[in-house]
Amino acid sequence: MSAGHLAVIDMQHVFADPDSPWAAPRYADAAAGVRSLLPAFAGRVTFTRFLAPERPAGAWRAYYAQWPFAHRGPDADLWALTDEFAALADHVVDTTTFGKWTPELAARVGPDGRLVLAGVSTDCCVLSTALAAADAGAEVLVVADACAGVDDDSHLRALRVMELYRPLVRVTTVAGLLARTEP
Repeated sequence: MSAGHLAVIDMQHVFADPDSPWAAPRYADAAAGVRSLLPAFAGRVTFTRFLAPERPAGAWRAYYAQWPFAHRGPDADLWALTDEFAALADHVVDTTTFGKWTPELAARVGPDGRLVLAGVSTDCCVLSTALAAADAGAEVLVVADACAGVDDDSHLRALRVMELYRPLVRVTTVAGLLARTEP
């Protein structure tokens, strides 16, 4: 079984900092899962960053009115990858949307490829990316213990929703994925 391409979704200070309004309480657990996955995907990893648009349009105007702290430029500290991942991120895709299934990520995965997802938040950017990639025909594996949600209940509900898309989207664990991809 081919290992595929790992997309590490939004492992940024804004989600890691416990004082942030967008903190993912189990960020450290997700980070540990990501660290476990990285060696198996050497040369096949894309990190993503969620950024605020310069000028929000449409419904995004109301979104940033609700979250004014987040309407900052792309160089703001809150948008930086956390230190442990910044040094490892050879390839980074920035988006102003929840979904990270961009033409650039799609090209890295390939037309018949497998996308392995880890990161935060399970119930927002991971979910949005998984469904868009599946719609595009990618095989999607979501690594549950390398993801974290806004809270435990939302994380579990998002995983259950993604399981409904089987066989297009499958939920797995770090151990389960690594057992399948090792020679």
